[in-house]
Amino acid sequence: MSDGMEEKQQQVIDHGVHNYSAEKEWVKPEDPLLLERLEWFQDQKLGIMMHWGPYSQLGVVESWALSDHDADWSRDGIDWEEDGEELKRQYFDLNKTFNPIRFQPEIWADLAAEGGFKYFIFTTKHHDGFCMWDTHTTDYRVTGPDTPFHMHKYADICKHLFDAFRDKGLAIATYFSKADWNTPYYWASGMERGRDMWRGPSYDPTEYPWLWNQFVSFTHEQIMELMSKYGRIDVLWLDAGWVGKRKQDIRLGEVVEKAREEQPWLITADRTVGGPYENYVTPEQTIPEHPLSVPWESCITMGTSFSFRYEDKYKSTRQIVHTLIEVVSKGGNLALNVGPQPDGRLPEGAITRIKELGAWMNVYGEAIYGTRICAPYFKDNFAFTRKDDIVYCFYLYPSDDTHVDEEVVIPYTENVNNLNMVGSEDKFNYTQTEAGLSIKLPETETGGKAPIAHVFRLK
Repeated sequence: MSDGMEEKQQQVIDHGVHNYSAEKEWVKPEDPLLLERLEWFQDQKLGIMMHWGPYSQLGVVESWALSDHDADWSRDGIDWEEDGEELKRQYFDLNKTFNPIRFQPEIWADLAAEGGFKYFIFTTKHHDGFCMWDTHTTDYRVTGPDTPFHMHKYADICKHLFDAFRDKGLAIATYFSKADWNTPYYWASGMERGRDMWRGPSYDPTEYPWLWNQFVSFTHEQIMELMSKYGRIDVLWLDAGWVGKRKQDIRLGEVVEKAREEQPWLITADRTVGGPYENYVTPEQTIPEHPLSVPWESCITMGTSFSFRYEDKYKSTRQIVHTLIEVVSKGGNLALNVGPQPDGRLPEGAITRIKELGAWMNVYGEAIYGTRICAPYFKDNFAFTRKDDIVYCFYLYPSDDTHVDEEVVIPYTENVNNLNMVGSEDKFNYTQTEAGLSIKLPETETGGKAPIAHVFRLK
């Protein structure tokens, strides 16, 4: 593979963070059922995402330390091994110590429901190739004989998580990495790259088509296991956006159409690839500057890392809610990521944030769920959504000690017949001016610390 081609493929991701496809690359499905499911998806607004695997034991950035070409950033702070080859050997042996005996699928699901989440995105396989389900394609799996957890009652982690979350009413999205750095069909030894590995295959697929075809068959078989043996799946969430481009054709259409024979409603998110199988766009750790007119979802971490990190710093509940409001006001969903601990529990800090988010959503969720974009969208400290004939306006307060003015002017100039506050029975006066709606807040709202947001209902 030429250096120029490789450089272009590397640009898909910067420091492990994916770029996202432009609106013009989105292809509207022709199937009425898929269009209906995309409307459903856009109603959900809030998903919980979890990156979990043997890498959680080390508190590193998922699989990325395995890629020599990503070493400059992914091995920053790694102190257990400097030699790249020994690092890879030790990393790939992490399955031999992965034993999350305090795994609590029902408690996770209960917490997600309490937090107001409507769907669940789980890493069935990251780029390192370790499978969190009972696959029959490889022994590098959570139920494999080398993994001590394989005898546990919850050994088939995907099965128990998917069942528990479905029981709580959440939809299921399977995160699946199209790259696999463990299988010899992708990172084959003795090939042209030698020991200098990157995120792509160790060989040129056009020069070794028989090897590449084995990888494609392997990938299809894994996807179909998840699509046919694990109950209803609502979204196939495909990572490793460099796979599927240029020389790395995995014939995705074939397996997606086969999967839809099992799951006709299946939405696919083939990240950064564009075309008919990227049914919605997935910004990562960012929010688009302007509203998007196509279905989209930002995946954003609650802490600083997608996978578990020791002593991670979590965003405040105020930051999380403000992020959700901005995302929704620009037409998207928020996939809020939490990294479970290696012992099988969720971190206490994350639990606290989820409960606080749920308490807020319990009061103000009507202005979030099932809404669509509404001008002027997101402006200064104001955000807007619409549901039928109701417009919701959020007035965001940056911190607890922000001064709450007695008068607020909402920059909304359409005619309004009725205005009140979500979560409050207090009455107040308002007038319509050229600048918008001038509101005098009730005294009960102006004393003490600032709320996360005031939410107004405009009819």
